[in-house]
Amino acid sequence: MRFLVRYRVALGFACAIAAFTLARPTPASLATGLAVALAGEAIRVWAAGHLEKGTEITTSGPYRLVRHPLYLGSAIMGIGFMVAARDLVVTLVVSAYLMLTLIAAIRSEEALLDHRFQGGYSAWRGGAVAASGRRFSVERVVANREYRAMLGLAAGMSVLFWRTSW
Repeated sequence: MRFLVRYRVALGFACAIAAFTLARPTPASLATGLAVALAGEAIRVWAAGHLEKGTEITTSGPYRLVRHPLYLGSAIMGIGFMVAARDLVVTLVVSAYLMLTLIAAIRSEEALLDHRFQGGYSAWRGGAVAASGRRFSVERVVANREYRAMLGLAAGMSVLFWRTSW
């Protein structure tokens, strides 16, 4: 599990190279996949606009509904990429990557949060902590560097768009 957490970005690049090589996008699959991926990115932006990373257990915005909205958004973005790529092997590779790395990251992060906040995360997860009323903030989106996911989405879809003209 530690290996997956530690090397998930490098593994992601390796999977992306394989996926881009095998992808067979069409204009229709690209448009549909992009729409799905944008929905995932919207969830990530909403979450990043509420997250005070490392300083608290965030309980506002999408964190009221889902324990890991950033990972949920990433998974939806991955589904969008699979739809856009339109290839069974890409679907299998991306699915395996997402399941393995996201599960490992979630387990690691939950253990870290519970340790850092002396059981507070488990209390929140169990419903013993009320949601906060924090408002969404673009400054938090920038501070949480969500622009990197946006750029990654734009780059990935650009490569697939380029592949449609091959």
